[in-house]
Amino acid sequence: NSCSTHLQQHGMSAKKRPADEPAANYEVVLREVRVLAKRLREDKTLELTPSQLGHTNLVEVTDQDAPVVQASIERLIAQAISSILAGDGLSFTFASKGSGSNIKFIEELDRVYLEYRPTKRQFADASQVRRTTMMTRLMQLVHELTKKGIHSTKRDLFYADVKLFEKQTSSDAMLEELALMFGCTRHSLQVTASEKGLVVGRIQFQDDDDTIDCTKMGRSGKNIPSYMDRVSNIRSDFDRPAEFILLVEKDAAFQRLAEDRFYNTYPCIIITGKGEADLATRMFVRRVKEALKIPILGLFDSDAHGLKILSVYMQGSEAMSHDSANLATPDIKWLGVRPSDLDKYKVPKDCRLDLSAHDITFAESLLQKPYIQKRKTWVKELEKLLSSKEKAEIQAFTSKGFQYLTETYLPQKLKEGDWV
Repeated sequence: NSCSTHLQQHGMSAKKRPADEPAANYEVVLREVRVLAKRLREDKTLELTPSQLGHTNLVEVTDQDAPVVQASIERLIAQAISSILAGDGLSFTFASKGSGSNIKFIEELDRVYLEYRPTKRQFADASQVRRTTMMTRLMQLVHELTKKGIHSTKRDLFYADVKLFEKQTSSDAMLEELALMFGCTRHSLQVTASEKGLVVGRIQFQDDDDTIDCTKMGRSGKNIPSYMDRVSNIRSDFDRPAEFILLVEKDAAFQRLAEDRFYNTYPCIIITGKGEADLATRMFVRRVKEALKIPILGLFDSDAHGLKILSVYMQGSEAMSHDSANLATPDIKWLGVRPSDLDKYKVPKDCRLDLSAHDITFAESLLQKPYIQKRKTWVKELEKLLSSKEKAEIQAFTSKGFQYLTETYLPQKLKEGDWV
């Protein structure tokens, strides 16, 4: 296409720097990053809790060990049996999941939370018989996992009783309700999704008994473990330890950065959730940030969907608002690709895409969110997106050279401290 002609015109003969040789000016490039790191370390605001700020009636789940979850299930079933014997039937009460009206954004913590609204599920109600049965069956399966001290994927759990659940979305939704009922993270139920996210760069950690060094993972990176209870001792024990985390929306940009060994030129850790991030990736990002206390800079597509994915990393999602304290990492900076970057870095017009009607509607709705409104620079960028009616993917920079992203765009952004 016409965008690819720009690639041919620029030529791809750039000399590649040896993997471990730092750029001569990397100290200059990272000066603003270090200023940011110092400021974030001194900021104590995010250490407060909702209750300390006067917010009550919020649902917050916690990590619980398998024996604790097992005991909770046994206690609940004992209560259910007593209720049935007393003639009151079988019923379960738990907090309603996040759905918009029961979502509360706490500006001081820059995070979404779930307000408590009870939901009651009764076996005697004909409309709820199947859902109550599914919930009871799931408790039985989770009890078995916690008793044996083993894990299961959500897919395996679905196939444990496929005729009852019918669709995996049904068993997945029930799992979240179980977590709400027991006040634990879904991870505490010993059930995870398949591995999705990737990490590469200057980070080491223990994965059970294995020592993982993410500088030795090649261009593909290391899969972020879905069983986060296996991960411990997160560190960056290198001659030049990581100075920031680069959080990348898509796998294609991640592969470019990994192949160019960007993390050796500018000591960092690169993480991607490959689009919308799974829970393990979001939890991993938070744990790395807490362990290393270095800034996180986000690299996402220049469109409303990219900004929405970034905001889920930062503020949490409505669907998982009960677990925001474990999943959300509020202090992430939006490095790029911002709508204003398209003109600033002269991205060719034929490498930009027109906004669809859905893109426009989505951007307008995102513009109204309180976590967007509190960031005036984000508002300006979204308004520019809407006025220009153009979007672009990170890969649009390839039109200026395969390594333009790693050798020009990112170093310049870092040097200027150009994040918001």
